[in-house]
This record gives sequence, structure tokens and C-alpha cells, in this order.
Amino acid sequence: MVRDIVLQFPKAADYFKGQRIDFCCGGAKPLAEVAAEKGLDPETLLADLHKLLKEHPVLDVDTAWNEASSAELVEYIVNKHHRYLREELPLISQNVTKVFRVHGEDSPHLGEVYRLFNLLREDLLQHTAKEEESEFPKMLAYSENPSEAGLAELRGLLHTLEEEHDGAGEILRELRRVTNDFTPPEHACTTYRLTYARLEELEGMTFEHVHLENNILFLRYQ
Repeated sequence: MVRDIVLQFPKAADYFKGQRIDFCCGGAKPLAEVAAEKGLDPETLLADLHKLLKEHPVLDVDTAWNEASSAELVEYIVNKHHRYLREELPLISQNVTKVFRVHGEDSPHLGEVYRLFNLLREDLLQHTAKEEESEFPKMLAYSENPSEAGLAELRGLLHTLEEEHDGAGEILRELRRVTNDFTPPEHACTTYRLTYARLEELEGMTFEHVHLENNILFLRYQ
């Protein structure tokens, strides 16, 4: 079913929008049936989806980063996790806002979901911008030219970054609590379900992001 594809792989929703494929009200149809209705080649659709999945994996943890250089690890974090946030947060925001406006009266908890998500979005975007503009360059500069003063400065910066990670983690815990572990109600439409799926994916990606920084990258400067 088309709706099952977007629930398992939320990025597919944006692809389907581009193809004018209804994954919400008309989502309870096999992909081949929808393709026939639209005059599209189902094999081409599948190939595009597989390519999209390869470019935007849902989650993948590469243990080899323990052996990578700090420069390689920073590049990976920026190109995967920071890029993910820049691309996905605006799209998740559209979903959260739409579901809140349409269903907020019947589901008051969606107001809290809206508030928490927007707080998280602002925190994450400010945090990642600061890392790219200041903290990461200072780490890499220290790796090239270590000094006691540089290390002392980095330790203070890393303490602040870890506190910000803790703050994001607390917001995610609240989001999981108010959404009943990202479990939509029985009556929820596909867009409602997609919103929860995307929020859960954001949680998983953030946990991987924080793990790479707190448990691998930052330890190198402590």
C-alpha cells in the first residue's frame, strides 16, 4: 500500500507529492494500481524510491567512525545529520502544523506536540549552526596544533554542547510521552500517522547524531 511506504520511509511522502500521488485519503491502494491510474511506470516508481532510500537512509550506524579521523567524522556529521535537519525539519514542520490545525480541536495534545516540536526545531538549528561556524573548526584546529589553552577552551565549549544535547533529548522524551510513544489514534488519517512516523525518525536520527558527537568525537578532546 502507498500509505505503508510513507509510514516506513517518510521521505517517500515528498516524492509522492511530486508525482501527484495521494498517500493520505487515497493511500490504501497498491503502488501498481496507483501507477496505472496515473499512467506511470511502476518499475520506474520503485527504482526512484530505492534511489531515494539509498540517498536518505532511515537510520544507519557505522561503527567504523571510532577509527576515523576527527576531520572525517565532522564531515560525516555535517553532511548526514546536519543536512538531514536542514532538509527535514521544514517538512516535518508542515506536517505538524497541518495536523494541529485540522485535528487540534479533537486532539488537544497536538497543541503540545506543535509547541515541543517548534522548540526542538529552533534549538537544533541554532545548535548545528554554532557547531559548523565555531566549535567544529576549533576542534579541527586543535587537532592540527594542540595546546593547553586550546584544550581548556574546547572543554568548556563541549560542556555547553553536551548540555544542549541533553535539552534536545528532554524535548524528545516529552514528545514521545505526549504522543503515547508516537502511536497515532485509531481514527488517524495517513498524514496524522506520517507526522508521528517522521517525529519518531527525527528522534532516532538525533540519538545517532548525539552518539557520534558525545561518545566518539567529543571524547577525543577530554
